[in-house]
Amino acid sequence: MSRPVPVLLMAHQLGPGGTERQLTEVARSLDPARFQPHVACFVDGSRGDELREAGVPILRLPLKSFLSPAAVTCGFGLGRYLRERRIQIVHAFDYPMVCFGVPVAKLARTPVVLSSQRADRALNPSLYRRMQRVTDHMVDGIVVNCEAMRRHLMKDERVAPGLIHLCYNAIDVEHFSPGPGDAGGICVIGVVAVLRAEKGLETLLEAFARLRPAGMDLRLVLVGSGAELPRLQTLAASLGITARCTFKPATTDVVGNLRGIDIFVLPSLSEALSNSLMEAMACGCAAVASRAGGNPELVVDGETGLLFEKGDAGGLAACVQSLVDDTELRKRLAAAGTRKIREQFSLRRSVRQMEEIYESFLRHGCDAPFAENVSARG
Repeated sequence: MSRPVPVLLMAHQLGPGGTERQLTEVARSLDPARFQPHVACFVDGSRGDELREAGVPILRLPLKSFLSPAAVTCGFGLGRYLRERRIQIVHAFDYPMVCFGVPVAKLARTPVVLSSQRADRALNPSLYRRMQRVTDHMVDGIVVNCEAMRRHLMKDERVAPGLIHLCYNAIDVEHFSPGPGDAGGICVIGVVAVLRAEKGLETLLEAFARLRPAGMDLRLVLVGSGAELPRLQTLAASLGITARCTFKPATTDVVGNLRGIDIFVLPSLSEALSNSLMEAMACGCAAVASRAGGNPELVVDGETGLLFEKGDAGGLAACVQSLVDDTELRKRLAAAGTRKIREQFSLRRSVRQMEEIYESFLRHGCDAPFAENVSARG
């Protein structure tokens, strides 16, 4: 029986972010008969604990600046690790590791080197964006997490279509699931997100200020931490909604917070495939999202939620008002959204997609023992 293929997944840090969670889920869920996962990072964290509990080895590269002498030391350390463990696939999940890990892996002659595109490159520092463009000519493939990112790479970055491979984000649909029914008489509108400018949360506050109660007690809840918090709190006060608006810091109890939200709103100005939107839909929230990035791939307008034009507070207010006024519509869209996530975005389905991508490369360029392991599956 052939041995599993060693694969190294890389991310800048192993904290609570969406990219880090996707990497962790892939590493823990790859078929152990076919793949032997390893993980590399610059900064360890809570996801690292989860990986170690699952028996996944972690290479910590103590690098804080690409311009420091440590960059050379870490580069040699990564190259040595790749050779000694006979790593056959390197897959960088975020832009710092794409810029660092891809060139090192190519110099180490790793058979398959992949990068990722999980957000619009315009959000990255300009130097990193230029470096990513260089790596586009080094990698064997780029894995994107939604069709919107595929279009972005082809249109804005002029990446050849054949280089791009789709593997949707996924969530654990057993963990993220609907809870008890609503509290009656109260309608909670909310969001769980990092409070960054590209999330467009001021649009949500402005829309909430326009809503008519329609016999219900309307509440707004924003769960998350980030640089935008002071500005959003000031805006809430100027709109006169502070008494009905609650700001909660980021928490590990994401499911508990989502189950307390009736209408989940994601007003992003820029988005790829939102983990928080998928989680909300899986937990039974009625979803309202901007027509940004991959949001329309999750929210089919009038079927699994409602869409509005990004930055349009009036359009958002109209969407939310229709769900406040029509309880049956809200329940129908919420149920359809939950079904869509469970059927199309489960963790199992996503990991199988990633395995198929890895195996497609191994079939064409791997050492004989590993190639036999792949081709044996037909």
